[in-house]
Amino acid sequence: MIDFEEEIAKFQPSLEIEQAEEAIIQNDLSDMTDFIKQLLKEKSNR
Repeated sequence: MIDFEEEIAKFQPSLEIEQAEEAIIQNDLSDMTDFIKQLLKEKSNR
């Protein structure tokens, strides 16, 4: 039978996930809402 407590204690996240988290946090990712806000802001300034 699997001892889940033992398995959880041995668990270590893969480096790939940690590296991906850092890359996502460091990037300024824009979404459609950001683009629409910018367009509306530019339109209101004209």
